[in-house]
Amino acid sequence: MVYGAAHSYTVSEITREIRSTLEGEFPQVQVEGELSNVRVSGAGHIYFSLKDEGAVLDAVMFRGRATRLEFEPADGTQVTARGSISVYERRGKYQLVCEQMIASGIGRILQMLEERKRRLAEEGLFAQERKRELPMFPRRVAVVTSSSGAALRDILNVLKRRSSGIDVVVIPTLVQGDEAPPQIARGIELACRFRLGDVVIVGRGGGSLEDLLPFSDEQVVRAIAAADLPVISAVGHETDTSLSDLAADVRAPTPSAAAEIVSASREELLGRVLNAGRSIVRSFLERRERLRLALRRFSPDELERSVRYLLQPRQQRVDDAREAIVEGMRTRHVAASHRVTLAREALEARNPFDVVKRGYAIVRRAGDRAILTDAAHVRATDRLAIQMRDGDVAARPETTAPGDAAPQGAAPGDAAGETGATPPDPE
Repeated sequence: MVYGAAHSYTVSEITREIRSTLEGEFPQVQVEGELSNVRVSGAGHIYFSLKDEGAVLDAVMFRGRATRLEFEPADGTQVTARGSISVYERRGKYQLVCEQMIASGIGRILQMLEERKRRLAEEGLFAQERKRELPMFPRRVAVVTSSSGAALRDILNVLKRRSSGIDVVVIPTLVQGDEAPPQIARGIELACRFRLGDVVIVGRGGGSLEDLLPFSDEQVVRAIAAADLPVISAVGHETDTSLSDLAADVRAPTPSAAAEIVSASREELLGRVLNAGRSIVRSFLERRERLRLALRRFSPDELERSVRYLLQPRQQRVDDAREAIVEGMRTRHVAASHRVTLAREALEARNPFDVVKRGYAIVRRAGDRAILTDAAHVRATDRLAIQMRDGDVAARPETTAPGDAAPQGAAPGDAAGETGATPPDPE
C-alpha cells in the first residue's frame, strides 16, 4: 500500500503494515541465543527472550509445541530456536513464534547421530531380515554392562524373583565416557567368541543424551550387528533411543524388561500349559459338537424325515392328479350314460314293434319281405305276411282298391291294420 506524503497512519494501520512486512520477509528463521526471562503461563505457553551480547529478541512457544520439548527451558541455556517472525499488535512488539527449540549442544549431538544413523542404515545394519529370534528357554545369559550399575542389579532381581534358574555371566565394562565404546564392543565379542550365554544383554540405566552416547557409537553398533548370538539392547528408560536399539535383535525399554524377556516364571509356564490344554479341550469339544450336529442329519429319523419332505409333495401331486382323473372320468361317464339313456329312449320311441304291441300290425309282401304301407302297392296275386305281437299271419288280398284316408288322430300304422286282409286259406 502506497500513501501520499500527506497521508497519516493510524497506529493499527502502521502496525499491520509492519507485521505484514516482517511475516513476509521472515516466514521461517533459525536463531541461536541464550534463554532469559523464561516464564510458563497457566495455559502452558512459554514466554522467554533470546539474547546475545548485542540484542534481545522476545519469543513465545505455544503449548502444543512446548509439550514436545526434550529439555526443561531455563535461564542461561544456549538454544537454537526455529520459527517465524511476527508482531503482537496489542503491544506493538515483534517476536519469534517458536516452533522448535533444542539446546545448542544437544542439537549438534542429534545432528551427528542422525547422520550416523543414515549412513549405517544404508549399509543394512538395521535391516529387519538380519534380526534373529530369541531362544525360548535360555539356560545362560551374558550381560555386558557396568558391574556396579543399577542395570545389573535390576536384571539380577528380576531373574531371582521369577525363579527362572538362568545362569548369569557378567562382562563388566564402562558405560559412560570416551573409553566406554571400545570396552562395550570388546565385551560383546568375548560373549560371542566363548559362548558365554545363549543370549546377550547390552545396556545401562537412564541418563542424559551425552551419557547414553557410547551405545550409539559406531564401534558398538557394528559389534552388535556382527554378533552371532541374539542380542537384546536395554539402554536407559523407555523414552530413550540409541543406535544399538536399532542394530540389536530385540529392543527392551529397560534392563528389567530385558530380564523379563529372557526369563519365564514357573507360574507363567504352568499357566501357558494350562491355557494350551484348555484350548485343546475346547477345540476338541467344539469339533465333536460340530460333527455330532453334522451326523444328526443322517440318523434314521432325520433320513426318514428328509425322504418324507422330498417325496410328500410329489405323492400329494400324484394323489391330486389321480383324483382329478377319476373325477374327470366320472363326469364323462355320467355325461355318456345320460346321452345313452336319451338315445335309447329316442330309439324306443321309434321302435315299430312297440306299435305292434298296442294292436297294430306290419304288412309285408311274403316274397321279398318288403313292408307295404300303401294299398296301391298291393297286387291281387301277392301273398302277404302280417306281423302281429306274437307272430306272423299269412293272407291274400281280395281287393286292392285304396280306402279312405286314416282318421285324424289315428296312429301311423292304423292304415296297415285296416287293409281288409283276411287270414289265408288253410293249406
